[in-house]
Amino acid sequence: MTTKKKSTKTETTDDSAWEPGTKKASSGGAAAVARKILTEESPQSQIAEHGETMMDGPRTAATQSARVLSEVLSEKPELVVPLVAKFAKGISSSNKRVVQTSADALPAIARIAPARVARQLDVLKASFEGANEVGKDGLVRTFAALCTASVAYQKRLEPVLTFALKGTDGKTLLAWCQIVLPALKGEPHARARAVVEGRLNLIPREYAQQIADFLGIKLRLRYR
Repeated sequence: MTTKKKSTKTETTDDSAWEPGTKKASSGGAAAVARKILTEESPQSQIAEHGETMMDGPRTAATQSARVLSEVLSEKPELVVPLVAKFAKGISSSNKRVVQTSADALPAIARIAPARVARQLDVLKASFEGANEVGKDGLVRTFAALCTASVAYQKRLEPVLTFALKGTDGKTLLAWCQIVLPALKGEPHARARAVVEGRLNLIPREYAQQIADFLGIKLRLRYR
């Protein structure tokens, strides 16, 4: 005869009231927390608290706050604009979830409030080389958004964008050239395009052909 083991689990599954520093919220719980925040008359204080936890809290709490902020971003990106300095630091975090949220937030903020992001350019440019792939992608999208917002940013961003286009693999080059080239005007556009064209014989034909089609040129590639 066997005796049914009684469960000793007491943790509640209701994450709707989760706050930074308290119990863990699941991905679905993060969405519920974000919805609750968005119903508040003045949600900024809670959003700011999640920003603090994302950057300075214990790893698990930081991850959950990053998820909550990601949900807020998807609904009302304007509410996370005050956290731009934290996202600028978060893009190079060792926490992958923080990097992902920062990589999504920075381009969105650059479209809404480009001047706020421009104040962080020294930090962002310095972060590029050491960022992981998700972080680099977020930075390229951010820099392109700034260049789209104003040609005045091109001079400051052309060197890091050139570095990005020269150093990435074929698959990423395909994605980035479709983001960067339309954002640049005049000579910066011509120079960036030349960088892309110069790499076509160095990357797999699969990606080189798609890039050539995007550029409207005929691909001349040696088979090896």
